[in-house]
Amino acid sequence: MVFLGDAITEEASTQEIVSLTVVPADAGQRLDLFLSAQIPGYSRTRLQGQIAGGDVLVNDAVLLKPSYRVRSGDRLEIELPAPPVTDLLPEPMPLDIVFEDQDLVVVNKPAGLVVHPGAGVERRTLANALVAHFSELSPGTAPLRPGIVHRLDRDTSGLLVIAKNEQSHQHLAEQFAARTVKKDYVALVYGRMAKTSEVIDLPIGRHPVHRVKMTVAKKGQGRPAYTRYEVRQPFTEFTLLDVEIKTGRTHQIRVHLAHLHHAVVGDEIYGTGWNANVRSVEARRAVAALGRHLLHAASLSFTHPTTGSRLAFNAPLPKDFEDFLSLIR
Repeated sequence: MVFLGDAITEEASTQEIVSLTVVPADAGQRLDLFLSAQIPGYSRTRLQGQIAGGDVLVNDAVLLKPSYRVRSGDRLEIELPAPPVTDLLPEPMPLDIVFEDQDLVVVNKPAGLVVHPGAGVERRTLANALVAHFSELSPGTAPLRPGIVHRLDRDTSGLLVIAKNEQSHQHLAEQFAARTVKKDYVALVYGRMAKTSEVIDLPIGRHPVHRVKMTVAKKGQGRPAYTRYEVRQPFTEFTLLDVEIKTGRTHQIRVHLAHLHHAVVGDEIYGTGWNANVRSVEARRAVAALGRHLLHAASLSFTHPTTGSRLAFNAPLPKDFEDFLSLIR
């Protein structure tokens, strides 16, 4: 699939919203400079990418200009990776390594594995496995996320790139910020799609009541989010989709597809109750037994930070995904 326009970034996992209020002493500063002074560990270049990507709200509205001069009383919100809350311990566990050289590693993450420690998750994460397996990883923006350039949700399987040194980490992070990393997903959703392809251009923000959830925001609110799907194969009660995302908002694919009334199969956050509408008793039981949603990061393409060559990788669908497809066929 080819998405006209910007390239693809990742579907982000758990994030935090950092809220700031400009005091009179800081008034008049450029937005990017103000943020870099307030948020340790993030370079000005990285924050400019966050601003350009629509991750920064000023007085509840997206502001895309790093040169904006902040005013006293301005209320700012920026979406950043959630900080880990535990010490990172090396924990040996199997890793599906797709590619490795002196600068980076590409791994195929299984469903059910959290990428790095955070609130409520202290151990048995991909980050714990990485520090046990590799002698050198980039420090990144936090000591408990070594080498972690981007993330996938816990129950989303598929490809991730890991940086071994700071130069590679910075180069890859800038590619994600510039949206030159291409990443494609495969999703199985409930129901038959009315269209064979569609671009979903709807902003995403925090749910006003359920703070662990995201939702499609009202016009002028939330952060821009662009998703494109194409039907790969229709089934009687399900549809298999190829999905691309221009932006990497938290839970973006799941939120957008659920908004179209075609939640990802097995999604316990955005697809609650949908399985009860499946007529096939065997299929309903199979969904209940999955223990995860059927969303897979199937391909990943980016520029090598040292050689400048374009790399492309693919990961086949996991066995549980393939088994479910075989059942409904």
